[in-house]
Amino acid sequence: MTSTTLYEVRQVRGDREMTAALELRHEVFCVEQGVPEYEELDGRDADGIHLVAVADGELLGTCRVLMVGSTAQLSRLAVRASARRCGVATALLELADVEARRAGARRVVLHAQTYARELYENAGYRPRGRVFREAGIEHIAMEKSL
Repeated sequence: MTSTTLYEVRQVRGDREMTAALELRHEVFCVEQGVPEYEELDGRDADGIHLVAVADGELLGTCRVLMVGSTAQLSRLAVRASARRCGVATALLELADVEARRAGARRVVLHAQTYARELYENAGYRPRGRVFREAGIEHIAMEKSL
């Protein structure tokens, strides 16, 4: 994929796309990064707003928004290796803001893998606290007001 490839960013449509999103998360988190499957599948998917980036029927990226009162928790942002550095994650973050506002959120919180901190800072997130390990990977808590 190149940065000029067109893709659609939207809420997941149907069981087939949801399955594809879960498969992509498994590939990125469990296979590439070594996260145990029981940590990746946390039992909260049924409560989430799932967003996807799709091009020509191929799922390129996904993320999940969970509402807790007036706070949106963004998690499980994953982009297919062949689609990285093409704006997919940024587009998903922009739509996540829209969907979080629509659901009544006043702020968004997340745990960013430290290598991706700049992506989130460029999207308006600010770090909170110290770096910590989650699923064996360094993370930092981040948040932004909507």
